[in-house]
Amino acid sequence: MPAFTVNATRFDPYKNFKFRLKWDGRYIAGVSKISTLKKATEPVAFRSGGDNSVQYLSPSTWKYDPITIERGVTQDVDFEAWANQVNTMTGDAGMALAQFRREITIELLNEAGQVAKAYNVFRCWVSEYSALPELDSNAHVVAIEKIVLQNEGWVRDLAVAEQAEP
Repeated sequence: MPAFTVNATRFDPYKNFKFRLKWDGRYIAGVSKISTLKKATEPVAFRSGGDNSVQYLSPSTWKYDPITIERGVTQDVDFEAWANQVNTMTGDAGMALAQFRREITIELLNEAGQVAKAYNVFRCWVSEYSALPELDSNAHVVAIEKIVLQNEGWVRDLAVAEQAEP
């Protein structure tokens, strides 16, 4: 089976440098890095009473790794505002319980800027927020802010199909 059904002459896999992040129906500006989407299950070991010499393994519940999102520091307050819904100034997360979880969409784009794959991530909330990186007057880099999102799973958006590339 070919790796690409619509673009049969394409042999190269998609690159990892073109992507977009969306929440609340809008794209988030300046995102420069998103960590991997990773899930794993812990194996449960058991033995049968009639055959104690063999250990069997069975899958347990799935665990979804946190997702780290980085972007250059701007005047946009999206990251900070979301983080503050979990950790308000009074330390009472109950003030924003109805809004601190969000669904996000991560879109991988092909070289032509078309959406090649998309993943929907469920019930995300900010567990860590870095407003500024270490500041260094001798460095020549962009200042990066970062959020770490806990989540309760993700699925590939199967409505996003391979598009004919120009």
